[in-house]
Amino acid sequence: MIEEELDAASVPRVAALLHEAADLNPTDLVIDLRECPFVDAAAIGMLLDVHRRMFAAGGRLTLRAPGPRVTRTLRLARVEKVLHVQ
Repeated sequence: MIEEELDAASVPRVAALLHEAADLNPTDLVIDLRECPFVDAAAIGMLLDVHRRMFAAGGRLTLRAPGPRVTRTLRLARVEKVLHVQ
């Protein structure tokens, strides 16, 4: 679960954790965003990168329960159809 803002300052650390998880070759990698208050363009780019990596390995990245503000940002960036959002 991500409980902090996903922005340019936090992306390098979160990306390292997600790439570490992706290295385990899971079928599904789920990121719980219910407590994440904000995502910026750097975070969206990082999520797309992890998505591409998972997809190439035959897996799927799922964003679970993003709040209204995060959902709106994903829609404005037009990535809600690329990223799997539950």
